[in-house]
Amino acid sequence: MFVKSRLLSKVCFMQTRGMHLLNQKAYVDGEWVTSASNQNFNVINPANGSVIGTVPNMNVQDAQEAIEAAAKAFETWKFTTAKERAHLLRKWYNLLVENQDSIAKIMTAESGKPLPESAGEVAYGNSFVEWFSEQARNVRGEIVPSPVPSKKIFIDHHPIGVAALITPWNFPHAMITRKASAALAVGCTCVIKPAEDTPFTALALMKLAEEAGFPKGVLNLVTSDRNNAPA
Repeated sequence: MFVKSRLLSKVCFMQTRGMHLLNQKAYVDGEWVTSASNQNFNVINPANGSVIGTVPNMNVQDAQEAIEAAAKAFETWKFTTAKERAHLLRKWYNLLVENQDSIAKIMTAESGKPLPESAGEVAYGNSFVEWFSEQARNVRGEIVPSPVPSKKIFIDHHPIGVAALITPWNFPHAMITRKASAALAVGCTCVIKPAEDTPFTALALMKLAEEAGFPKGVLNLVTSDRNNAPA
């Protein structure tokens, strides 16, 4: 059974359609970039120990550049209309659905999940983007009764800034979409740090977000191994 599992995992990955989703660079300020140190680390298929690929081993300098890119993009993104944010999220969702088989195979290759479980997570994760694409239009203020007759109390909601999203290896898709789509819907920008074990699923999501048309700097993703992660 173990041998069969190893073979299945390898076949699933090698037969992945849409190989344009397999990116071996990080995503910062709308560009696919290497690390400042030019160092990389291997991503391993846990079923057979083979190297799937490499991604940048980024450090504090790289993270700071991603934060600065997100902060700069926030100054424009926060003024986009709810309609525009909803439209981009919906485009992202549609692309995620179109490519869900490819994403699931990438996830299985790097996480070791059975393919049906990966497919289930992709569908589950996609639903967060769909949900927040609809909720983006529902951010409303409020008028509160005032204790003073000559005064009115208004409550207005504003995006707070850059959201830092750290996600685990065992839900490499759903924990990104759950957090990022909520932040994007209300006008925040994001810097994402996926687990070192499963960066390719996260990078596939960034590729499709880029195709959906999110402005540069709105979504950023940095990769690093465990040694650099505490920094």
